[in-house]
Amino acid sequence: MSLVPCRRVRLTGSFTIALPTEQAFVMFTPTGERIWAHGWDPIFPSPSADETEPGTVFRTVHADQESTWTVVRCEAGRSIVYAVAIPAKRCGLVGVACEPSEEGTRVTVTYDLTALNGESNAELDVFAANYEPFLSDWERSIAAVIEGKNNGRPHSFG
Repeated sequence: MSLVPCRRVRLTGSFTIALPTEQAFVMFTPTGERIWAHGWDPIFPSPSADETEPGTVFRTVHADQESTWTVVRCEAGRSIVYAVAIPAKRCGLVGVACEPSEEGTRVTVTYDLTALNGESNAELDVFAANYEPFLSDWERSIAAVIEGKNNGRPHSFG
């Protein structure tokens, strides 16, 4: 039996949104993402008074794929890091950091993902190859909401 090594990708990209930093940060909290990410609907198995508190767990379903998310670290109004696991596919960390900029807020998004089997390597490669357009989609979707022009176009997310 030969084992195929599993890939790990570390991806970072940035974009700017026209909101003050604390308001921009809300867009990347578990329920805040509902504002702009069509189909994003976190389910909390255990309610929490603060959904950004480290240890908070929630699930999402997208394209018949369930993901489990855990808040790992949070600096309120500035940054948040999630651990994410898609059973039998991949797991890793997703981080969002918000910093003031002249245009509003500079958002830096980092994905550090590892495939859990050889078959998942190809999916991870496709995600990595499309990371820049993926973040551009985030930027456009958020801008449309800010401008009041959200046309309901589905937003894809990882």
